[in-house]
Amino acid sequence: MSIRNRGPASASRGGEFWLTLRETIVLGATLASFLASIWLLRRPAPAPIRIVPPPTPAPTLTPTPKWIQVYLTGAVQAPGVYTVPQGVRIWALLEQAGGPQADADLEALNLAAPVADGMHLHVPRRGEPPSATPTPSARLDLNTASVEALEQLPGIGPRTAQAIVDYRLKHGPFRSLEDLLAVPGIGPATLERIRPWVTIYPEP
Repeated sequence: MSIRNRGPASASRGGEFWLTLRETIVLGATLASFLASIWLLRRPAPAPIRIVPPPTPAPTLTPTPKWIQVYLTGAVQAPGVYTVPQGVRIWALLEQAGGPQADADLEALNLAAPVADGMHLHVPRRGEPPSATPTPSARLDLNTASVEALEQLPGIGPRTAQAIVDYRLKHGPFRSLEDLLAVPGIGPATLERIRPWVTIYPEP
């Protein structure tokens, strides 16, 4: 039995094999890295993130109040002519005038009633006899009185008060108190009941 002696040629061929294998691995890794770079470059960029601010609310317009003038007399701390917003109530007007005096008869007034432009509001004292017929300055002007003010007239409810204002808007200002007879819900008896409390400025 003979043992073959591996010479230098065999060792050289083995070394060349491992060198070639290492070069192949390095080349494959380089090629894979190159292909990965190309794939990353060709991949579409992600969509940009957009931050949308919340919508700005529209400004709220505040209506300009309409101002009226009321003449206040009687048992109040500071009687006089007051300029107040339209629709203000009698109790608020009394507070603006410093409040009623100690002997004021507040039960003679409807403190929840609104005041009207050009109105003469008299606060009576306890024991003071009420006036049977109001003075012209205390009467409601049919051509300017609001629905709330008209509701305070004797025999006039919310529906009839609205009918008076609707008639005025549709047919123009009243020319005489008798024009009220054309308003639905107002007959001769109702007209005579409210006649002392209403007027048309300037009075005929």
